[in-house]
Amino acid sequence: MMRLILALVVAGTLLIGPGAAKAQQKTTISHALSLIGKPKYDADFKHLDFVDPDAPKGGTVNLSAIGGFDSLNPYIVKGRAAVGIGLTFSSLMTQPSDEPSAEYGMVAESVEVPEDISWATFTLRAGARFHDGSPITADDVIFSLETVKAKGIPLFRYYYANVAKGEKLSARKVKFHFTGPRNRELPVIVGQLLPMLSKRFFETRDFEKTTLSPILGSGPYRVADVDANRSITYERVEDWWAKDLPINKGRYNFDRVQFDYYRDNTISQQAFKAHKYDYRRENSAKAWATGYNFAGVKQGLVIKETIPNQRPTGMQGFVFNLRRAKFHDRALRQAIDYAYDFEWTNRHLYYGQYARTESYFSNSVMAARGKPTPEELTILEPHRDKLPSAVFGETYHAPKSDGSGTNRANLRTALKILKQAGWVFRDRKLIDPATNTPLEFEILFVNPRSEGVVSAFAKNLKRLGITARLRLVDSAQYADRLRNYDFDMTTGVFAQTESPGNEQREFWGSEAGKRPGSFNLMGIEDPVIDALVETLIAAPDYESLIPAVRALDRVLLHSHYLVPQVHLKFDWLIYWNRFGRAPVDPSNNPDFFSWWVDSEKDAALKKAEAGK
Repeated sequence: MMRLILALVVAGTLLIGPGAAKAQQKTTISHALSLIGKPKYDADFKHLDFVDPDAPKGGTVNLSAIGGFDSLNPYIVKGRAAVGIGLTFSSLMTQPSDEPSAEYGMVAESVEVPEDISWATFTLRAGARFHDGSPITADDVIFSLETVKAKGIPLFRYYYANVAKGEKLSARKVKFHFTGPRNRELPVIVGQLLPMLSKRFFETRDFEKTTLSPILGSGPYRVADVDANRSITYERVEDWWAKDLPINKGRYNFDRVQFDYYRDNTISQQAFKAHKYDYRRENSAKAWATGYNFAGVKQGLVIKETIPNQRPTGMQGFVFNLRRAKFHDRALRQAIDYAYDFEWTNRHLYYGQYARTESYFSNSVMAARGKPTPEELTILEPHRDKLPSAVFGETYHAPKSDGSGTNRANLRTALKILKQAGWVFRDRKLIDPATNTPLEFEILFVNPRSEGVVSAFAKNLKRLGITARLRLVDSAQYADRLRNYDFDMTTGVFAQTESPGNEQREFWGSEAGKRPGSFNLMGIEDPVIDALVETLIAAPDYESLIPAVRALDRVLLHSHYLVPQVHLKFDWLIYWNRFGRAPVDPSNNPDFFSWWVDSEKDAALKKAEAGK
């Protein structure tokens, strides 16, 4: 799930709120919420900078997905939701691609928040409608909150843990009451993450059951055709109530959007080259470097672009499942880190295109650096006796090799760490001192393209006397095993935003790891980390948020819960030359749904393909 974690900035007219008369609190009424300074777009903006407000509507675009699906409800644990289904829903507010620190009114025309952020009141647009023409009311908004919080994926329970209730002030006005310490994120996560669900629609339906019948939505598209596990097609809602809002002008231009499913990325790549679909965001260095030297690119029928981005890249790494007793030893986890030879892997398998990740908040001001600052030490000192001493020194730096492939120096360091921790190397096997048995575990992965990387890692583990078995499974089995934490080691991806907050409970919180389907893949259960997360969430402003996040970063890194892998600082786009787009690209995330089918390019492409 793509997420926006933001917080409130005073950006509107100051009034005396009716709910704060005693304290004479000033409140803010605004069209937008932002964390970092004033929102880019004023209340009277006409359209986003990176769109063509007069872009033509029409045409069909074909896209791809991997694996399969058996549900059209993306908000529950059960089933595999169809890709793109979010296009059928709307939220109170929405984030533009060129400003990841802000959100603007969608279903809500304005939001009012007091200084202590103890509540937030959203005023709904009079014209906001579900696809059946029924209005979106305060009752629907309250129903949406209560439903996803009680019955939705665990993520919502953590995001909305401090949202006590929704109160109906009128048919078009709903007030959310917040509990706990002052939390700058709460108005924003309610605004941007809460999907609008129809209370009337679910009076006769079970929200928790998977379904292949479309859920009543209010977004720019509706479901047109469904072929479970094979394809899903969406059609543009021509009379969509929000089509002329400034936040949407020039967007959602395709009449129909079809996602076809492929078994894996290798097959999907071949399908793209055969023009079975139109647009692809590549994430494989090998594929990007060697996989697209085909006639379509050489003839100009296919456009290949590398676009730098400025967004946080988060963390990707080989995750240890701490629910397995064999991984409880921090020294073992640290030693295994030395078995990952990034320099050789990047040169021979990634074509030198990746950077090594050394922070859970990489490519971001939030990443820990150097030694802890006085502000960080204030946060960390109360926990000193429960933390590794390394936390109070230099930040984590990944082991470096000479790139030769032997990795001898790092493996010697790993063996030294293991011996100091009581591990024994006998008969070329690493012996667990707790069980007196050789250490063995399985590395679970789903993408066949990852096999070379995983195999190289396993080869180095073998030199440490560790038997690592590779286990490639299909997407359905992979999703099920992750949901139930049925793995020893796998690759985990932890996306971050410019303003980390409530979602950190879901990533690292003790309670999250006890529930199936959470993002706490490692099974971290540490009261110190729980406390650091709460400190982060309660940060009163952006300046105090930075040291709180960096303190958490240090503890996560020096706890060695995973082996950090790699990240990119740009996007790889490849697409058939049938599209138009505005000349300004969002710097943080290319927005494909601001593109349109260019009739002249489309005709020229069809003519060229017909002449082959």
